[in-house]
Amino acid sequence: MKKHEEHGIDIEIDELTNSIKNVVSGDSFQTEVSIITKADLKTITKKNDWLFNWKFELKQPERDIYKLTIVNNRSIIQGLISIQIKFDHVYMHLVESAPFNKGKSKIYSGVPGNLVAFACKLSFQRGHEGNVAFISKTQLIEHYEESLGAVHVGGRLMIIETGAATKLINKYFSNI
Repeated sequence: MKKHEEHGIDIEIDELTNSIKNVVSGDSFQTEVSIITKADLKTITKKNDWLFNWKFELKQPERDIYKLTIVNNRSIIQGLISIQIKFDHVYMHLVESAPFNKGKSKIYSGVPGNLVAFACKLSFQRGHEGNVAFISKTQLIEHYEESLGAVHVGGRLMIIETGAATKLINKYFSNI
């Protein structure tokens, strides 16, 4: 069995919205996050322009995969996150926007920030004070410091602490 290496979080936080926002119209759409199902994975493939092997992620017993969808439209996945609950924080393994939410022709902005805010919210719910850790791609360390308020703690390891986590949660989940 080949070893699966930790790639590091490699997603641009395009903007922090209060949900996700249609890039053309500017309309906001409320979202919900739910656990992914095996049926969802039929369309989440490299052949359909997803970057990561989400089937592999789902097979990791210590990880949970969540999907971001628009309220009342659960059939279209806007983005995915793979997280693991550790003893004192939540660890983000992967975050990915749907292929149609990437690049210059993306449909919705705010997807990555929404997923990271969900990880922070889950950390609070599990009694970890909002603390979230992840490995960043080297070239994105400064971007995550500025966009998420993450702290670079050495190497490529970054953490989102309570204060920054609270800001993200208030941005995305203030209507709850």
